[in-house]
Amino acid sequence: METPVLQQREKLSAHLIKQFGHRRIAASYCATAQEAKAEVLRLIPNPASVSRCGSESVGRLGLWEAIGGLPGVTLMDPYAPGMTPAEAFELRRQALLADVLVTSSNALTLDGRLVNLDGMSNRVAGMLFGPRKVLLLVGMNKVVADLDAAFARVRTIAAPANNIRLAGALGLKNPCVEDGRCHNCRSETKICNSWVVIEGSTIKDRIHVVLVGEDLGY
Repeated sequence: METPVLQQREKLSAHLIKQFGHRRIAASYCATAQEAKAEVLRLIPNPASVSRCGSESVGRLGLWEAIGGLPGVTLMDPYAPGMTPAEAFELRRQALLADVLVTSSNALTLDGRLVNLDGMSNRVAGMLFGPRKVLLLVGMNKVVADLDAAFARVRTIAAPANNIRLAGALGLKNPCVEDGRCHNCRSETKICNSWVVIEGSTIKDRIHVVLVGEDLGY
């Protein structure tokens, strides 16, 4: 990535960290994805149970394997090989009481609001309540001007891309898989079911956003 873009994102991160602070949300900035990976691992307490949710940003960095290898940490992984759908569903329910949730956000606004669209909704449920700590790994490519831009970003970029990524594994028949654009469908295999806008945190610093200078996720 070109240096001016990274410089711009570093400068912008200072503004975002201040905005998050006004909303009782902690935040930090890492120039590279590898630095961000180390930051997330540093923020996980020991001992702790950690909930795994679907996140391309986290998975691409090999963070799940790294988290699972931390001493004293139990990774609650509904994607573990050999797990039945019923077992995975039950583990997702139990994971709402994990010590830590590690995931990402679909978009964030310049004034520090977090915008997400979820399928089963366990990811956004955990963001709102349950886990004692929520760590969000978010590339600066997901920063947008306002809520309207956040909703548009999710519909035009994040949602179709995630549908295409998961189509084979989940047998999705959604129209966006075919043409790459949101149809606001009512498909039986729809994974865009729950919109959540986080305006702030009742418990100060329960949510910690790790901003990443490099592009990360959809």
